[in-house]
Amino acid sequence: MNSREYIESGILELYVFGTLTEQENNEVLEMAKNHIDIQEEIKAIENAVINLSHSVAPHLSATNYEKIRNQLLEKNRVIQLQPRKNYAQYMGWIAAAVFVLGFGIQLYKFNQSNTIIESLAVDKSKMQESIVELEFQKQDAEKILAIVRDNNNIQVALAGQEVAPNAFAKAYYNKETKEVYIDAAGLPIPPEGKVYQVWGLKLDPLTPQSIGLLDNFTASNSKVFKVEKAEDAEAFGITLEPAGGSVNPTLEQLYTLGKV
Repeated sequence: MNSREYIESGILELYVFGTLTEQENNEVLEMAKNHIDIQEEIKAIENAVINLSHSVAPHLSATNYEKIRNQLLEKNRVIQLQPRKNYAQYMGWIAAAVFVLGFGIQLYKFNQSNTIIESLAVDKSKMQESIVELEFQKQDAEKILAIVRDNNNIQVALAGQEVAPNAFAKAYYNKETKEVYIDAAGLPIPPEGKVYQVWGLKLDPLTPQSIGLLDNFTASNSKVFKVEKAEDAEAFGITLEPAGGSVNPTLEQLYTLGKV
C-alpha cells in the first residue's frame, strides 16, 4: 500500500481520535517516519479536530480551550521527523572526491615511477661509463705490464735534479726496436702553459734529441707515455718547457736525468 492509499483508508483519522490499538499506532508512526505526506496529513487532521471543537464550543474560555487542545495533542503526539536528506547528491560529491583523490594518488605514483626510471637510467649510464673507464684502465695496466715484463726493454731510472730533487721517472728503452716508454708518475703536475719534454741524449759530445712531449699529463691515470723512437740513446732527460715544446732543452728546468 502506498502513502496515498494509506491516507485514503481512514486509519489516520482513527489514529488522531485515539481509537487504534498499540500495534496499529506503531504502524502509523512507522509510516509517518517514512512518508512526509502522511506526517502532513496527520497534522491537518489534528488541526481540523481542534478547529471544529473550538467552533462547536464557543462558550469555553481560552484557558480551558488551550488545556483541552494541549491534552489532545499530548495524547496523540506525532513524532516530529526531520526531512529526509537527499544523500544521493552527497554520494555523488563523495564519489567525485574519491575519484579525484584516487587519480591524484595514481598520478603521484606515475610521476614517482618516472623519477625512479630516470634515476635508474642515469645510474645505468654512469655504470656504463665506469665500465668503459675500467676497460681503458685494464688496457693501460696490461700495456704497462707488457712493457715491464718485456726482457728486451731496459729500465732506466731518471733521478731528480737541482730544480726538483724529489722528482723521479723511468724510461723503458728497447735497443732493438728503439721504442721508448716513459713512466712519469714521480713528476709533479706541470704549471699551466707548461709541458714536459723528453730528450734522448748522446753523451760524447752531448747531443740532445727531442723524442716527444708528455701531453695530457693530468688526464692520464697511469702516467705512462709512449714517445718517439730514440736512435742509440745513451741517456734520457726530462725538462719543463713552454707549451708546444722547445728546439733545445732548457737546462735550468731539467727535472730528471738518467744514463742507459
